[in-house]
Amino acid sequence: MKGERVAQLDLLLHSHPEGLRRSEIARRLGVHRSTISRYVEELKQYIDIYEDNNLIKLKPKEGEDLIALSVYESLAFNLSAEILATNAEFHNPHLASGLRKIAMNMHSYAPKISENIIALADSIEREVYKRRDSVGTFNSVLEVLIDSWVSGKIVRIQHIKDNEQIETEFAPYFIGFREDDSGRNPISVTGRLRHSTAIVTIDISSITDAVILDQTYTIPDNLKPFQRPEAPSPYDALDMIPLVLKVRERSALNSFRPINHTPPVFEKDENGTLICSMEAENSIELMLRIIQCGDAVEILEPANYRKRFCQMLKTIIGLYE
Repeated sequence: MKGERVAQLDLLLHSHPEGLRRSEIARRLGVHRSTISRYVEELKQYIDIYEDNNLIKLKPKEGEDLIALSVYESLAFNLSAEILATNAEFHNPHLASGLRKIAMNMHSYAPKISENIIALADSIEREVYKRRDSVGTFNSVLEVLIDSWVSGKIVRIQHIKDNEQIETEFAPYFIGFREDDSGRNPISVTGRLRHSTAIVTIDISSITDAVILDQTYTIPDNLKPFQRPEAPSPYDALDMIPLVLKVRERSALNSFRPINHTPPVFEKDENGTLICSMEAENSIELMLRIIQCGDAVEILEPANYRKRFCQMLKTIIGLYE
Protein backbone atom coordinates (compact mmCIF):
# COMPACT_ATOMS: atom_id res chain seq x y z
CA MET A 1 0.00 0.00 0.00
CA LYS A 2 2.87 2.38 0.85
CA GLY A 3 4.44 1.96 -2.59
CA GLU A 4 1.09 2.61 -4.22
CA ARG A 5 0.58 5.81 -2.19
CA VAL A 6 4.09 7.00 -3.05
CA ALA A 7 3.39 6.50 -6.76
CA GLN A 8 0.04 8.28 -6.43
CA LEU A 9 1.58 11.27 -4.67
CA ASP A 10 4.43 11.43 -7.19
CA LEU A 11 1.93 11.52 -10.07
CA LEU A 12 -0.29 14.00 -8.23
CA LEU A 13 2.52 16.49 -7.62
CA HIS A 14 3.84 16.11 -11.17
CA SER A 15 0.36 17.08 -12.36
CA HIS A 16 0.26 20.08 -9.97
CA PRO A 17 3.65 21.81 -10.19
CA GLU A 18 2.13 24.83 -8.43
CA GLY A 19 1.83 22.69 -5.28
CA LEU A 20 -1.07 21.39 -3.20
CA ARG A 21 -2.18 21.97 0.36
CA ARG A 22 -2.10 19.04 2.76
CA SER A 23 -5.89 18.94 2.95
CA GLU A 24 -6.15 18.71 -0.84
CA ILE A 25 -3.57 15.92 -0.95
CA ALA A 26 -5.51 14.03 1.71
CA ARG A 27 -8.74 14.40 -0.28
CA ARG A 28 -7.19 13.26 -3.55
CA LEU A 29 -5.31 10.31 -2.03
CA GLY A 30 -8.25 9.22 0.10
CA VAL A 31 -6.27 9.64 3.32
CA HIS A 32 -7.88 11.09 6.47
CA ARG A 33 -7.04 14.76 6.94
CA SER A 34 -5.90 14.24 10.54
CA THR A 35 -3.12 11.88 9.42
CA ILE A 36 -1.90 13.67 6.32
CA SER A 37 0.90 15.66 8.03
CA ARG A 38 2.54 12.52 9.37
CA TYR A 39 1.92 10.81 6.09
CA VAL A 40 3.55 13.54 4.00
CA GLU A 41 6.60 13.57 6.29
CA GLU A 42 6.92 9.82 5.85
CA LEU A 43 6.65 10.12 2.06
CA LYS A 44 9.50 12.64 2.00
CA GLN A 45 11.79 9.66 2.53
CA TYR A 46 10.80 8.32 -0.87
CA ILE A 47 9.91 11.42 -2.94
CA ASP A 48 11.94 14.64 -3.26
CA ILE A 49 9.27 17.08 -2.05
CA TYR A 50 9.31 20.28 -0.03
CA GLU A 51 6.85 22.77 1.48
CA ASP A 52 6.52 26.41 0.41
CA ASN A 53 3.79 28.73 1.79
CA ASN A 54 1.78 25.75 3.05
CA LEU A 55 1.98 24.10 -0.39
CA ILE A 56 3.61 20.72 -0.93
CA LYS A 57 5.69 20.77 -4.12
CA LEU A 58 7.87 18.38 -6.06
CA LYS A 59 11.48 19.56 -6.37
CA PRO A 60 12.42 20.09 -10.03
CA LYS A 61 15.15 17.81 -11.31
CA GLU A 62 18.46 19.32 -12.33
CA GLY A 63 18.57 20.12 -16.03
CA GLU A 64 14.82 20.48 -16.47
CA ASP A 65 14.27 23.45 -18.78
CA LEU A 66 11.40 25.90 -18.46
CA ILE A 67 9.28 26.81 -21.45
CA ALA A 68 9.55 30.54 -22.21
CA LEU A 69 6.53 31.87 -24.12
CA SER A 70 5.85 35.48 -25.07
CA VAL A 71 2.66 37.15 -23.83
CA TYR A 72 1.19 36.78 -27.33
CA GLU A 73 2.09 33.09 -27.48
CA SER A 74 0.68 32.64 -23.97
CA LEU A 75 -2.68 34.15 -24.89
CA ALA A 76 -2.84 32.16 -28.14
CA PHE A 77 -2.11 28.99 -26.18
CA ASN A 78 -4.78 29.87 -23.62
CA LEU A 79 -7.42 30.39 -26.34
CA SER A 80 -6.41 27.17 -28.13
CA ALA A 81 -6.62 25.18 -24.89
CA GLU A 82 -10.12 26.57 -24.22
CA ILE A 83 -11.29 25.54 -27.70
CA LEU A 84 -9.85 22.06 -27.22
CA ALA A 85 -11.43 21.68 -23.78
CA THR A 86 -14.89 22.82 -24.94
CA ASN A 87 -14.96 20.83 -28.20
CA ALA A 88 -13.47 17.52 -27.12
CA GLU A 89 -15.93 14.72 -26.35
CA PHE A 90 -13.79 13.43 -23.50
CA HIS A 91 -11.60 15.48 -21.20
CA ASN A 92 -8.07 14.26 -20.63
CA PRO A 93 -6.20 14.51 -17.29
CA HIS A 94 -2.90 14.83 -19.18
CA LEU A 95 -4.20 18.03 -20.76
CA ALA A 96 -4.88 19.45 -17.30
CA SER A 97 -1.40 18.41 -16.15
CA GLY A 98 0.31 19.97 -19.17
CA LEU A 99 -1.69 23.18 -18.83
CA ARG A 100 -0.59 23.60 -15.22
CA LYS A 101 3.08 23.14 -16.06
CA ILE A 102 2.94 25.75 -18.80
CA ALA A 103 0.88 28.09 -16.59
CA MET A 104 3.51 27.94 -13.85
CA ASN A 105 6.23 28.87 -16.35
CA MET A 106 4.38 32.01 -17.47
CA HIS A 107 3.20 33.09 -14.01
CA SER A 108 5.96 35.69 -13.53
CA TYR A 109 5.32 37.64 -16.74
CA ALA A 110 1.67 36.84 -17.57
CA PRO A 111 -0.05 36.21 -14.21
CA LYS A 112 -3.61 36.75 -15.46
CA ILE A 113 -3.21 34.32 -18.34
CA SER A 114 -1.51 31.89 -15.98
CA GLU A 115 -4.47 32.04 -13.60
CA ASN A 116 -6.92 31.52 -16.48
CA ILE A 117 -5.05 28.44 -17.66
CA ILE A 118 -4.91 26.96 -14.15
CA ALA A 119 -8.66 27.58 -13.79
CA LEU A 120 -9.18 25.80 -17.12
CA ALA A 121 -7.06 22.86 -15.91
CA ASP A 122 -9.19 22.68 -12.75
CA SER A 123 -12.41 22.61 -14.78
CA ILE A 124 -11.03 19.81 -16.99
CA GLU A 125 -10.05 17.81 -13.92
CA ARG A 126 -13.51 18.26 -12.38
CA GLU A 127 -15.12 17.02 -15.58
CA VAL A 128 -12.79 14.01 -15.67
CA TYR A 129 -13.77 13.14 -12.10
CA LYS A 130 -17.48 13.66 -12.73
CA ARG A 131 -17.44 11.36 -15.75
CA ARG A 132 -14.70 9.07 -14.46
CA ASP A 133 -16.34 5.80 -15.60
CA SER A 134 -16.66 6.63 -19.31
CA VAL A 135 -13.73 9.07 -19.42
CA GLY A 136 -11.47 6.61 -17.62
CA THR A 137 -11.96 3.92 -20.24
CA PHE A 138 -11.52 6.39 -23.09
CA ASN A 139 -8.27 7.82 -21.71
CA SER A 140 -6.86 4.38 -20.89
CA VAL A 141 -7.48 3.25 -24.48
CA LEU A 142 -6.05 6.51 -25.82
CA GLU A 143 -2.85 6.01 -23.79
CA VAL A 144 -2.40 2.48 -25.18
CA LEU A 145 -2.93 3.74 -28.74
CA ILE A 146 -0.40 6.52 -28.21
CA ASP A 147 2.13 4.02 -26.78
CA SER A 148 1.52 1.76 -29.79
CA TRP A 149 1.91 4.69 -32.20
CA VAL A 150 5.14 5.95 -30.58
CA SER A 151 6.73 2.50 -30.24
CA GLY A 152 5.66 1.39 -33.73
CA LYS A 153 3.94 -1.77 -32.53
CA ILE A 154 0.72 -3.41 -33.70
CA VAL A 155 -2.25 -3.04 -31.35
CA ARG A 156 -5.21 -5.38 -30.83
CA ILE A 157 -8.47 -3.59 -30.03
CA GLN A 158 -12.03 -4.50 -29.14
CA HIS A 159 -14.51 -1.98 -30.57
CA ILE A 160 -18.20 -1.57 -31.26
CA LYS A 161 -19.36 -1.45 -34.88
CA ASP A 162 -23.03 -1.66 -35.91
CA ASN A 163 -23.90 -2.73 -32.35
CA GLU A 164 -21.48 -5.67 -32.54
CA GLN A 165 -18.22 -6.26 -30.65
CA ILE A 166 -15.35 -6.66 -33.11
CA GLU A 167 -11.71 -7.58 -32.55
CA THR A 168 -9.21 -5.84 -34.82
CA GLU A 169 -5.43 -5.83 -35.10
CA PHE A 170 -3.95 -2.83 -36.85
CA ALA A 171 -1.06 -0.39 -37.12
CA PRO A 172 -1.96 3.15 -35.93
CA TYR A 173 -0.89 5.87 -38.38
CA PHE A 174 -2.68 8.96 -37.04
CA ILE A 175 -4.53 10.02 -33.89
CA GLY A 176 -6.54 13.24 -33.96
CA PHE A 177 -9.85 14.98 -34.59
CA ARG A 178 -12.00 13.99 -37.55
CA GLU A 179 -14.98 15.87 -38.95
CA ASP A 180 -18.33 14.10 -38.86
CA ASP A 181 -21.56 14.80 -40.75
CA SER A 182 -23.38 15.09 -37.43
CA GLY A 183 -21.18 18.03 -36.46
CA ARG A 184 -19.14 15.95 -34.00
CA ASN A 185 -15.35 16.13 -33.97
CA PRO A 186 -14.49 12.74 -32.48
CA ILE A 187 -10.93 11.82 -31.63
CA SER A 188 -10.17 8.96 -34.00
CA VAL A 189 -7.33 6.65 -34.90
CA THR A 190 -6.46 5.76 -38.48
CA GLY A 191 -4.39 2.70 -39.29
CA ARG A 192 -3.77 -0.25 -41.55
CA LEU A 193 -5.53 -3.49 -40.77
CA ARG A 194 -3.02 -6.21 -40.04
CA HIS A 195 -2.46 -8.81 -42.81
CA SER A 196 -4.12 -6.53 -45.35
CA THR A 197 -3.75 -3.24 -47.20
CA ALA A 198 -7.04 -1.83 -45.90
CA ILE A 199 -6.89 1.55 -44.13
CA VAL A 200 -9.61 2.25 -41.53
CA THR A 201 -10.52 5.13 -39.23
CA ILE A 202 -12.07 4.23 -35.87
CA ASP A 203 -13.59 6.57 -33.29
CA ILE A 204 -11.69 5.96 -30.06
CA SER A 205 -14.93 6.30 -28.08
CA SER A 206 -16.10 3.02 -29.69
CA ILE A 207 -13.01 1.11 -28.46
CA THR A 208 -13.53 -0.79 -25.22
CA ASP A 209 -10.11 -2.44 -24.86
CA ALA A 210 -6.64 -2.16 -26.40
CA VAL A 211 -3.50 -4.31 -26.04
CA ILE A 212 -0.09 -3.73 -27.65
CA LEU A 213 1.38 -6.75 -29.47
CA ASP A 214 5.05 -7.58 -29.95
CA GLN A 215 4.89 -6.93 -33.70
CA THR A 216 6.42 -3.82 -35.26
CA TYR A 217 5.37 -1.72 -38.25
CA THR A 218 6.45 1.46 -40.04
CA ILE A 219 4.42 4.54 -40.99
CA PRO A 220 4.55 5.77 -44.63
CA ASP A 221 5.69 9.35 -45.13
CA ASN A 222 2.96 10.49 -47.51
CA LEU A 223 -0.31 9.23 -46.06
CA LYS A 224 -3.20 11.63 -45.57
CA PRO A 225 -4.30 11.87 -41.91
CA PHE A 226 -7.96 10.85 -42.24
CA GLN A 227 -10.21 9.49 -44.90
CA ARG A 228 -13.98 9.75 -44.70
CA PRO A 229 -15.71 6.36 -45.12
CA GLU A 230 -17.60 7.56 -48.22
CA ALA A 231 -14.53 9.03 -49.94
CA PRO A 232 -14.28 7.55 -53.47
CA SER A 233 -10.49 7.45 -53.72
CA PRO A 234 -8.25 5.23 -51.58
CA TYR A 235 -5.16 6.43 -49.79
CA ASP A 236 -2.44 7.36 -52.22
CA ALA A 237 0.19 5.21 -50.49
CA LEU A 238 0.52 2.08 -48.43
CA ASP A 239 3.09 1.07 -45.87
CA MET A 240 5.80 -0.10 -48.29
CA ILE A 241 9.24 -1.68 -47.92
CA PRO A 242 11.91 -0.59 -50.49
CA LEU A 243 13.24 -4.09 -51.21
CA VAL A 244 16.51 -4.92 -52.94
CA LEU A 245 16.71 -8.65 -53.66
CA LYS A 246 19.41 -10.94 -54.99
CA VAL A 247 17.61 -13.25 -57.42
CA ARG A 248 19.01 -16.67 -58.26
CA GLU A 249 15.85 -17.92 -59.99
CA ARG A 250 13.76 -15.22 -61.66
CA SER A 251 10.65 -17.41 -61.75
CA ALA A 252 10.62 -17.36 -57.93
CA LEU A 253 9.34 -13.77 -58.11
CA ASN A 254 5.98 -15.12 -59.30
CA SER A 255 5.20 -15.75 -55.62
CA PHE A 256 4.95 -11.95 -55.12
CA ARG A 257 1.95 -11.59 -57.46
CA PRO A 258 -0.77 -11.76 -54.75
CA ILE A 259 0.72 -8.84 -52.76
CA ASN A 260 0.94 -5.13 -53.55
CA HIS A 261 4.25 -4.07 -55.04
CA THR A 262 5.66 -1.65 -57.60
CA PRO A 263 6.93 -2.96 -60.96
CA PRO A 264 10.27 -4.71 -60.34
CA VAL A 265 13.43 -3.13 -61.75
CA PHE A 266 16.21 -5.54 -62.73
CA GLU A 267 19.94 -5.00 -63.13
CA LYS A 268 23.07 -7.10 -62.86
CA ASP A 269 25.92 -6.45 -60.47
CA GLU A 270 29.60 -6.70 -61.34
CA ASN A 271 29.50 -10.47 -60.77
CA GLY A 272 26.59 -10.93 -63.14
CA THR A 273 24.11 -11.62 -60.32
CA LEU A 274 20.55 -10.48 -61.02
CA ILE A 275 19.40 -7.74 -58.60
CA CYS A 276 15.72 -6.83 -58.28
CA SER A 277 14.48 -3.55 -56.73
CA MET A 278 10.83 -2.84 -55.88
CA GLU A 279 8.59 -1.54 -53.13
CA ALA A 280 6.37 -4.14 -51.51
CA GLU A 281 3.68 -3.95 -48.84
CA ASN A 282 4.93 -4.21 -45.26
CA SER A 283 2.87 -7.19 -44.13
CA ILE A 284 3.25 -10.73 -42.86
CA GLU A 285 2.33 -11.90 -46.38
CA LEU A 286 5.54 -10.35 -47.74
CA MET A 287 7.66 -12.39 -45.34
CA LEU A 288 5.70 -15.54 -46.21
CA ARG A 289 6.28 -14.94 -49.93
CA ILE A 290 10.02 -14.51 -49.36
CA ILE A 291 10.09 -17.74 -47.33
CA GLN A 292 8.24 -19.43 -50.18
CA CYS A 293 11.09 -18.46 -52.51
CA GLY A 294 13.53 -20.51 -50.45
CA ASP A 295 17.15 -19.86 -51.43
CA ALA A 296 16.14 -18.49 -54.84
CA VAL A 297 15.76 -14.98 -53.40
CA GLU A 298 17.84 -13.15 -50.77
CA ILE A 299 17.07 -9.82 -49.10
CA LEU A 300 19.93 -7.35 -49.51
CA GLU A 301 18.24 -4.14 -48.38
CA PRO A 302 16.95 -2.55 -46.26
CA ALA A 303 19.25 -3.91 -43.56
CA ASN A 304 16.69 -3.51 -40.76
CA TYR A 305 14.11 -5.52 -42.71
CA ARG A 306 16.68 -8.24 -43.45
CA LYS A 307 17.42 -8.37 -39.70
CA ARG A 308 13.70 -8.59 -38.88
CA PHE A 309 13.26 -11.38 -41.45
CA CYS A 310 16.16 -13.34 -39.94
CA GLN A 311 14.65 -12.95 -36.48
CA MET A 312 11.35 -14.32 -37.75
CA LEU A 313 13.15 -17.36 -39.25
CA LYS A 314 14.91 -17.99 -35.92
CA THR A 315 11.59 -17.81 -34.09
CA ILE A 316 10.03 -20.33 -36.49
CA ILE A 317 13.02 -22.68 -36.20
CA GLY A 318 12.86 -22.38 -32.42
CA LEU A 319 9.38 -23.88 -32.47
CA TYR A 320 10.77 -27.12 -33.90
CA GLU A 321 14.01 -27.44 -31.99
